[in-house]
Amino acid sequence: MSNAPDSNNTSPEFDPKRLALVASATRNLVLILDAGGRIEWVNAAFERHTGFHLDTIVGKNPGELLYGPDTDTETVRRIRQHLFRGEVFEEDVLNYSADGTPYWVHTYCMPVGESEGVEPGFVVIQTNISDRKNSERGLRIAASVFDRSHEAIVITDHFNRIIDVNPAFSRITGYSRPEVLGLNPSILSSGRHSREYYQSMWTSIEKTDHWRGEIWNRRKSGEEYAELLSISRVHLEEPGRFYHVAAFSDITALKNHARELDRAANYDELTGLPNRQLLEERLRSARTHADRQKRVLSICYLDLDGFKAINDQLGHGIGDLALRATAERLTRALRSGDTIARIGGDEFVLLLQSDSPEAVYSRILANVSEPLQIGDQTVNLTASLGVTLYPEDDTDAEGLIRHADQAMYAAKEKGRNQFHIFDPGLDAHRRQRRNQLMEISRALENEEFELYFQPQLRLDDSEVIGFEALIRWNHPDKGLLGPGEFLPAVANSHLEIPLGQWVLKEAIHQMNLWHEADESLAVSINISAPHLMDRSFADYLESYLHSHPDVRPGQITLEVLESTALEDTKRASNVLARCQSLGLQVALDDFGTGFSSLTYLRTLPVDVIKIDQSFVRNMLTDASDRAIVESVIFLAQRFDHPVLAEGVETMEHARALRDMGCNLIQGYGIARPMQAKALLPWLAQWRDQVSRHHSLGKHEQTSVQGGGI
Repeated sequence: MSNAPDSNNTSPEFDPKRLALVASATRNLVLILDAGGRIEWVNAAFERHTGFHLDTIVGKNPGELLYGPDTDTETVRRIRQHLFRGEVFEEDVLNYSADGTPYWVHTYCMPVGESEGVEPGFVVIQTNISDRKNSERGLRIAASVFDRSHEAIVITDHFNRIIDVNPAFSRITGYSRPEVLGLNPSILSSGRHSREYYQSMWTSIEKTDHWRGEIWNRRKSGEEYAELLSISRVHLEEPGRFYHVAAFSDITALKNHARELDRAANYDELTGLPNRQLLEERLRSARTHADRQKRVLSICYLDLDGFKAINDQLGHGIGDLALRATAERLTRALRSGDTIARIGGDEFVLLLQSDSPEAVYSRILANVSEPLQIGDQTVNLTASLGVTLYPEDDTDAEGLIRHADQAMYAAKEKGRNQFHIFDPGLDAHRRQRRNQLMEISRALENEEFELYFQPQLRLDDSEVIGFEALIRWNHPDKGLLGPGEFLPAVANSHLEIPLGQWVLKEAIHQMNLWHEADESLAVSINISAPHLMDRSFADYLESYLHSHPDVRPGQITLEVLESTALEDTKRASNVLARCQSLGLQVALDDFGTGFSSLTYLRTLPVDVIKIDQSFVRNMLTDASDRAIVESVIFLAQRFDHPVLAEGVETMEHARALRDMGCNLIQGYGIARPMQAKALLPWLAQWRDQVSRHHSLGKHEQTSVQGGGI
């Protein structure tokens, strides 16, 4: 039987128009080129996709239209060679549309001619393959990231079997890729983490498809390492199947460095004991624990007796060894929940929780007094121990350490090698102060405090140069209270800084309100020594000035009491200098009442000196007070500082001060302190009065509030 086609079954001839419809209807891009490779015809799909229309491109070479800056030149060369030879060819090539958009096509080109009964030329069919090319590029990028990532990457299937790892995995763990394929990542487990830890991790992955955290694993060598691990569950279009992608980095060096920094910041280098910073943190935590458990906490300050002599006689090397040995003895003498810290050369602080603490104190002293054998040297030590008990001594961490220190000095004075317990004073005065502080704390929360303002005057022209901000307490039961009725209780308490911050904040806020009322008024604000010496004082002040840009810093004067003990004058000077750099002025208040007037005047950056009212008030009748006032004015002039006298109650006071060279005054003779809402009306009346009387030098004036001036 012949396999040749039946001549009677030849295919009928198709209508060329219908064949043209196929070329027009296909989504492929179709071009017909002449023998020279120039465009004769393109289909509608080509026009839509490229933006080139047939009537504008007939006779042109496709390459002139379609090739762009990133088209591969080698591909172009091959295409031209095929066309020149009249060959069938297929190529992937990057083309560009009329608007410059790149796209990839798979090009199939077939030459046609006499055998097909047409003029010689080429039929070109192009298929858009941009999506496939982009996908391939994405896969290449992903593969590059996978191979070159510094993070280890592990891919597991839904059975949590490893199906791939990258080179970073091998570098970090020591396992090669063939060694781990098909295994569970648990081969890396260090054994440090509990079963519950891993259960929590997988619960998170089940719920959120993600988990991130730190974990300790083990390298092939057996060395443990810390890693920052991220696990994601990836769902593909495969029913019931998913993958896990885990990425981790080795953070062992970072953990070790952090541990070193923590040790340097919180532990004593010589003994390895906690330092003062860590001690205060633990003390705060111990206070909270003691409150919860209704337990007594002993804070013990231990100082070795005559330790300087050991350093002088035996050398610092022996002294250091003695300190280490003492630290070890003290550590052994304590229970696991207790703390011992070294806070100075031969000074230690112990935090104890014991039901019979006095027995513990005696045992500590006995342990210290046992002879130490260091090489061929026998070192004999004793210690003095000061103790304070919390919550009987209900103060903050710093206060507890300070009280224990005071008790330690009492133990030394009693003869050394013994302990002394601090008496917080459970008398009526102490209880009253504690209750008052609680009441003041509530008053701060309930906004019961208010600022009053007292004018400050320039004598030459009676101009009001500013106001001193003075705190008052609107007590719900006792009415309006002056500062003398509550500030003494606040002094050296935990409320001193919060109350000072409130005064500072409220004064600047009030200045801003006056500015909005078109009055730019200067204000003096009293600052206590603890508030000034607080580490955040200058930063807090600067931030609050930034939040009130309309308030001019030059109109703010910080008044520092000369009678207040500034233990660190260097630091105080630095803080005040920074305040001045912000534009603020500094006044030394109550000058002459303390013991360090000249020292402060010489060391502190001061703009104004205020003479205490106790000298001014009686200077007309008391020769000693007058001499003091004259001396202060003379001294201030020599230091080139303006002087403001407080306590001016009469015209006679004002004249006398002016004659002495003092030009700035404040007192009841001008006005009593007034509420903020009364200040602007008073100021308007005063200015009107001054405009009529010109100055104090020419006329007797009467205070708006009815006084002596």
